[in-house]
Amino acid sequence: MLATIDLEGLGLEEGAHLLIQRALDPLPVGAGVEVQGRHPALAVHVAAWARARGHGVDLDGVAPVVTKGTAHDARWRSAERAGGPGASGVVERAPARWGLAARGALVEAGGPPLNADLVEREVVWSDLAPKLYAQAAAGQWDPAKAIDWEDPFELEQDVEAAVVQVMTYLIENEQAALVVPARFVARLHPHFREVMQLLAIQVADEARHIEVFTRRGLLRTGELGTSGAGGRASLQTLVDEADFSLGSFLLSVLGEGSFLNLLSFLERHAPDPVTRRVAHLALQDEARHVAFGVGHLERSVKADPSLRGRLRLAMERRHTALSDTAGLNEEVFDSLVILAAGAWTPEAIATGWAKVQTLQDEMDEGRRRRLGRLGFPPGEAADLSALHTKNFM
Repeated sequence: MLATIDLEGLGLEEGAHLLIQRALDPLPVGAGVEVQGRHPALAVHVAAWARARGHGVDLDGVAPVVTKGTAHDARWRSAERAGGPGASGVVERAPARWGLAARGALVEAGGPPLNADLVEREVVWSDLAPKLYAQAAAGQWDPAKAIDWEDPFELEQDVEAAVVQVMTYLIENEQAALVVPARFVARLHPHFREVMQLLAIQVADEARHIEVFTRRGLLRTGELGTSGAGGRASLQTLVDEADFSLGSFLLSVLGEGSFLNLLSFLERHAPDPVTRRVAHLALQDEARHVAFGVGHLERSVKADPSLRGRLRLAMERRHTALSDTAGLNEEVFDSLVILAAGAWTPEAIATGWAKVQTLQDEMDEGRRRRLGRLGFPPGEAADLSALHTKNFM
């Protein structure tokens, strides 16, 4: 018996085609449905719609009859699933032919290929990525609300200048930390969406850090400090690293790892509540960045132990490239001593100096610990940590 659908007064230009298609969907190819309705142009519109979609149409009766064609089935015959929607559905290599399709979607053949070169699970994936992304999304904070910029405080001019210098140094380092993941996001296949989302939030984190460091630097004097050529040269080597794993290693495992110690140092020795709050919030974000870098490389090294050799060479290559630079801006080092000293007496300055030395020792210990997690034996980890740039990042 012929199936029937009554569109009443609804025209195809008003969405009636959805009802026709719904009536056709469960039918086998060759079966038909009679389309009834009161719209004056019903027969003409139904015929045009049906032919455009590869269906047959018979207009000889009282109402048009649409016969299901093969075009829809033929269109999707060669389609394939782009893995599975969850993290367990991540494939080993994401093909360019999937383009920007969502992971787990049924992908029609023939679309434009995606120009992405980071397409291998082994290269980019971390099992921590979904969890870290969820934490990062929940942990976003608003600089205008999370920091009381009106919190009253008064600092000596020299102490304020030290804060400004440190903020200036942090800004340029965070600009490098923004550019590196941003460049990788543009090269990453969206099949690895949790990694892409995590890197995108990392970029947003760094943008927010740049904002708050700039705002604190300009809060009292309206002018920032100095930028050393050696420091910028050190950061440029991070920006120039094109390899995803090596870039993550140099930036997140080593550079941002050392910055965890620095931000903790600033939180402890901040001379005012705004600086203390800025350092605390940035520290929370940076801890996630380091966790992803370490987690990603732990997985990658297990899959390919030879990667450790490439990591070692990357450190040695960077050390050689920076051998003629001065390292940490002297003004930054002195500013850290001033902040840790808390006073201008010889005894206080000696204490501040010792605390900065302890900071550097803590950075070294942290790097050696993270290198150990990547499988480097203690002696080699110590040697490699000593090669890390004196600019901290």
